[in-house]
Amino acid sequence: MENTDAKQLKRVLKPIHLWAIAVGLVISGEYFGWNLGWGVSGTIGFLIATLITTVMYVTFIFSYTELTTSIPHAGGAFAYAYRAMGPFGGLIAGYATLIDFLFATPAIAFSLGAYLHFLHPQIGVLPSAMAFNVVFILLNISGVKESATFSVFITILAVLELLLFMGIVGPSFKMTNYVANPMPFGWGGVFAALPFAVWFYLAIEGVAMVAEEVKEPKKNIPRGYISALATLVFLALGVMILTGGITDWRKLSNLDYPLPEAIAIVLGKASGLTKVFASIGLFGLIASFHGTILASSRQVFAMARSGYLPRGLASVNQKFKTPHWAIIAGGAVSFIALFTGTTGQIIILSVLGAVVMYMMSMISLFILRKKEPGMERPFTAVLYPVFPAVALAISTVCMLAIMYYNFQLSLIFFAGLAAAIVIFILLGKHKAKIMDDALLEKGGVVNN
Repeated sequence: MENTDAKQLKRVLKPIHLWAIAVGLVISGEYFGWNLGWGVSGTIGFLIATLITTVMYVTFIFSYTELTTSIPHAGGAFAYAYRAMGPFGGLIAGYATLIDFLFATPAIAFSLGAYLHFLHPQIGVLPSAMAFNVVFILLNISGVKESATFSVFITILAVLELLLFMGIVGPSFKMTNYVANPMPFGWGGVFAALPFAVWFYLAIEGVAMVAEEVKEPKKNIPRGYISALATLVFLALGVMILTGGITDWRKLSNLDYPLPEAIAIVLGKASGLTKVFASIGLFGLIASFHGTILASSRQVFAMARSGYLPRGLASVNQKFKTPHWAIIAGGAVSFIALFTGTTGQIIILSVLGAVVMYMMSMISLFILRKKEPGMERPFTAVLYPVFPAVALAISTVCMLAIMYYNFQLSLIFFAGLAAAIVIFILLGKHKAKIMDDALLEKGGVVNN
């Protein structure tokens, strides 16, 4: 009876909510991080990289949603890969998803600190990044979560701000600036820029976790995703192209706050509008920051509950009904990343986790189509097998490009995975049926 009630309560999300959740999770990627791609590829090189990753995300999302509606589990890709490939598949996908979300959080914290530093130069970037981390860990533990209405509001505010930004800098756009030194590193630069282009859309996959809460999923999920992707593509291309044409783009290619700096170039740093813009920009970053903390803690919780991480991380706080140890563990990783890495390095690690997770998800989709043809699929992949094949191919190219251009960071990522596999085998986890069938039931999804 409890499960039935939960299902009835869950079926409340409409396309506008899906749009808000998807855009809200991703919107911080339009505010910072992407501009680092200019430094390795130039403006036109990065435009090409962005178009390639846009194709990857369109094909991936409309394939991934088949898995999320068929196997509604808090572990996401971890659960799909376990179902398709067994314990080792689950481990690889779970590890990749953890890296994806756990490292997106400190990257956004860095940018929050940088935006605050832009507004108040006396405040250091690292101390404020750490302060944001602590505040949102405590908020998540206490169960504070934006309502769907507030998510819609804050997302609309962030989108309007980006439209305002384009309106302000647009008149100062000069094509001669944009195409000056367009591909200084040739086609190699396009591949080197792929992780920063992925950052434009990274975390949109997080919205698929609410697939079972959508009214009329077959009709509304495509509507929500298409509107979100269309919004994000328009904003990504608009912000990137217009920003690249107002000055020498190299001045903005290594900042954590490219948009306020761009407005300062156009209007002057003393302009009130420059300060207002940077202040509102904090809301867009906070929306994504809160979302990635929620997503990463849910992933830690699901993997701990299934025995892939220490079971203590799956305990739920009696007072607040939130997975407090999972949230704290994610916060600890965020602190370590803030102290040891740069924004660019953290973004690359997060993106590497994401593309490996995308690959594992698409492989799982193909295997499950063969292995379990009778599985109930409320939503089926669009243009199967073309879309999942394209998503898998581009994800693989992204992974190989990141490994080639960021060898040391890739070594850290894969050394971590190797260590996880060794520990997994030594503990004998690969022999146990860790994820019982109950964990794959609809009632197994845990919401903060």
